[in-house]
Amino acid sequence: MSNDYVPPKVWTWDQANGGQFANINRPTAGATHDKALPVGAHPLQLYSLATPNGVKVTILLEELLEAGHDAEYDAWLIDIGKGDQFGSGFVEVNPNSKIPALMDHSVTPPQRVFESASIMLYLAEKFGGAFIPKDPRARTEMFSWLFWQMGSAPFVGGGFGHFYAYAPSKMEYPINRYAMETKRQLDVLDRHLAEHDWMSGDYSLADMAIYAWYGNLVLGRAYDAAEFLDVTSYTHVLAWAQKIDARPAVIRGRKVNRSWGEAHEQLPERHSASDFD
Repeated sequence: MSNDYVPPKVWTWDQANGGQFANINRPTAGATHDKALPVGAHPLQLYSLATPNGVKVTILLEELLEAGHDAEYDAWLIDIGKGDQFGSGFVEVNPNSKIPALMDHSVTPPQRVFESASIMLYLAEKFGGAFIPKDPRARTEMFSWLFWQMGSAPFVGGGFGHFYAYAPSKMEYPINRYAMETKRQLDVLDRHLAEHDWMSGDYSLADMAIYAWYGNLVLGRAYDAAEFLDVTSYTHVLAWAQKIDARPAVIRGRKVNRSWGEAHEQLPERHSASDFD
């Protein structure tokens, strides 16, 4: 790409410059085709993919089941590479065309929920405030960390991940810019976890949400960038991530709506606990 690019007075879309995801990116919203969403036997219907934002929700659902809550669900694969998120049925659930999206058919009319943190809070409150601290101070701290993740992770995924792994060519300035910010965020976490076992009180929604992004990053599962970012130097984040990674519900939740990698790591659709067998 040219180093002397001068922005035009009015920007226009050139799909040829979109890189790896050019075929699904566009500057407009709304459906591109008619496609109804499937509905399974359970009240909770999840439409997702095992990206970090999708994994947050499937981990929570499996943790709810592990804790004895009646949180059975169907999880349907939304292949964002094929543009499933622009089907009319999906857009009705999430007008922003991003995974994950949830429909709760246990209420009338059925309730749609979109944005991963909103889905997590909806499910936690539906099951009696599960994984939300009861102490007001710890509860407030947990919310702060949950929304820290929502505001910070786009720098990791849309920023560092895009320019380091997916952009049409390697560009020094944006890679340096977003690598710096990603490492600063890891340092924020490492300093906090040096003094705390969990993000706030006991294991909570904040741990699940942050693990899905930063835990997988330090465990070497994101962008093939572990060495580049020197992730093992964040020893407290790594120990915390390994502790979460070993939880049975997390092991299951990471597999749901996954359609790549080793066969034993994949469960593209989930409709009952026996599917993991």
